[in-house]
Amino acid sequence: MAQDDAIVRLARQIDAARTSERFLVNAGEVADLRRHGAAELHAICANFVSSVNGKLPEPALDLSPATYAVESFRDSGVNLFQIGSQGRQMQVVFQAPAKLVSTEKFLVPYVLEGEIRTYNQRMLERFEVRSLLLFFCVEAGSAAWRIFDWRTSHTGPVDRELLARLMEPLF
Repeated sequence: MAQDDAIVRLARQIDAARTSERFLVNAGEVADLRRHGAAELHAICANFVSSVNGKLPEPALDLSPATYAVESFRDSGVNLFQIGSQGRQMQVVFQAPAKLVSTEKFLVPYVLEGEIRTYNQRMLERFEVRSLLLFFCVEAGSAAWRIFDWRTSHTGPVDRELLARLMEPLF
């Protein structure tokens, strides 16, 4: 059984290296993919805010920046989206990793890395900020945002349902 686990891990590493090496020869493709990933993440956040605000008598959630263009992506530096309401905050922070494509912090090759942080005033008073790792992964000809919970080793897609689950405990 342990030998099978080692084989599976090796197969994943070989596949990740092959994907990573493919992108090493095409830096322009990676740059385009990063800009697309940033815009996709903003669209997920905007869809979430719109969905929640649409169910309320008065809009309560704010997204900053309210609009986003692919030209807004900063390749060298941190990018930040914030969703907030009455002192309750969700920060989505991401940036390009040191390598064009990396597997350093997550097994699936990724071109953007970051974190989703959630907190409210009571949590700040206790020095408590919840966070999940965030990766824009490239795999089998597709790219998608995924989270990784370092406390439980859970991983999953980034979508409006995830954002709702993260924001719910703040209220």
